[in-house]
Amino acid sequence: MTAIKIIPFPSKATLQPGWFTLDANTRLTTDQENQANANYLRDLLTPATGFSYPAGDLANPEPNTIFLELTPKYGSQAEAYSISITPENVRMSAGSPAGVFYAIQSLRQMFPADIESDRPVSGIEWKLPCAEIGDEPRWPWRGYMLDEARHFQGIGMIKKLLDQMALLKLNRFHWHLTDDQGWRIEIKQYPRLTKVGSQRPGTVSGNPFLSRKHDDKPHHGFYSQEEIREVVRYAAKRQIMVIPEIEMPGHSSAALAAYPEFSCTGGPFEVATKFGIFSEIYCAGKSDTYVFLENVLAEVADLFPAPFVHIGGDEAPKRRWRRCPDCQARMHAEGLQDEHALQVYLTNHIVRYLSGLGKRAIFWSDSFDPEIDSSAIVQYWVGNKKRILKSVRQGREMILSPYLYTYLDHTHATLPLNKAYSFDRASQPFSLQTEGILGFEGLMWGEWLPNYRRVEYQTFPRLAALAETGWRQDPLPYQDFQDRLEHYLHRLDTMDIGYAKRTQTRPPWHRNLLKYIDIALPKDGISKPAKQEN
Repeated sequence: MTAIKIIPFPSKATLQPGWFTLDANTRLTTDQENQANANYLRDLLTPATGFSYPAGDLANPEPNTIFLELTPKYGSQAEAYSISITPENVRMSAGSPAGVFYAIQSLRQMFPADIESDRPVSGIEWKLPCAEIGDEPRWPWRGYMLDEARHFQGIGMIKKLLDQMALLKLNRFHWHLTDDQGWRIEIKQYPRLTKVGSQRPGTVSGNPFLSRKHDDKPHHGFYSQEEIREVVRYAAKRQIMVIPEIEMPGHSSAALAAYPEFSCTGGPFEVATKFGIFSEIYCAGKSDTYVFLENVLAEVADLFPAPFVHIGGDEAPKRRWRRCPDCQARMHAEGLQDEHALQVYLTNHIVRYLSGLGKRAIFWSDSFDPEIDSSAIVQYWVGNKKRILKSVRQGREMILSPYLYTYLDHTHATLPLNKAYSFDRASQPFSLQTEGILGFEGLMWGEWLPNYRRVEYQTFPRLAALAETGWRQDPLPYQDFQDRLEHYLHRLDTMDIGYAKRTQTRPPWHRNLLKYIDIALPKDGISKPAKQEN
């Protein structure tokens, strides 16, 4: 298999004698349903090779042609595909355009890494080894989450990440857009959310939990609604669904700084400049809070075609609710036993409101309660596995993100590449549950992502390890993955992705409380010099 260096590795791959070679006469032929895929492939191949790939006639096939086509044999397996490479032709077939798109991602990885160049590359024969490949994913949900509430990165970084997700056949981009440290999405009915909530005067420096020092560097940024739509369109062309996250009831300092009337105390508040868990959360007793959240979600739902909205729910202290007359009055009126039941009440209200908009809610597992509407999807990162698994067996759906194996903000010492590759074994007993598990997400929390180079350094190549374990039914031995990884890293070099080259060492103060977070970026830890952007 030395010539097949694909990540994630296909279900079936057999080398055949011979090679197919691109040249100036190579044609690109497609059916109508795959015209967008043909355009994508042409745009991918032309810059490096300099060839134009004129269209051919599917009804009259010619030699030296790349074919893209749908075939009914795949039935409901929308993302399954096959590739047949002979000396005369390349044929990519699938049951849907999504499957053909994933065939393209496998094909591109069989070329030399220079195929990713954005300018002509001389002295290379663009050859593909002849092979027969058949492939399909294990899980329908294969995701990556980026938190931009803590540090705003910008649309250029997002598109670059979406391109990398496509290469790895990831199909869910979970966009964490609101938190204590920033509100990053324009809501026209509430302009102060971005006018006030999108900026802070500085950010904690040094020890992230204990330090009182700040860098005094203002941080700001948000996405206009048109920019949101642009990202959604860009992702859709790469078979990626964009799923927004609007945190509630906790992690809401930025929103409450803009609209303190939706808190229990009335403020005033400031956008958080440090990280952690904060007492100020949305008031669950005031009817106006529910109206506010509904109005926000109505605009969000209109921006994102995906049938899902993540509503957070994690790390919501109840201190204010216990002392709030409005919250206590609602608990009494609704017959709620305690403040935890009040959060379940608020969650169910929002779940049902979203359902009326044609959306399903997703929530974090530390706020799990079996009384939460069963249509809501639980995203597991921590919590009582037995209780959650029981709920899944009763019909609830779940996304896997166990924090010791999928949190890409952890150091490369805490989450080394081989540990990320062992995610499947670590997810048991969840991964043994065949029904109800939608898939997985790798999570990139943003507290320590001051620029896009840091995002790349934390994400790659560990996201490739997660992608393979989430795609294949039977992950291959780690050594097999390592053998293919060098080819993938050459590709990242060509695309100027600043991945982590080695396992890093934690600074001395890191050993106990902060063992899961890394602040000090090794000078030689990035594959290319970091550019000072954002």
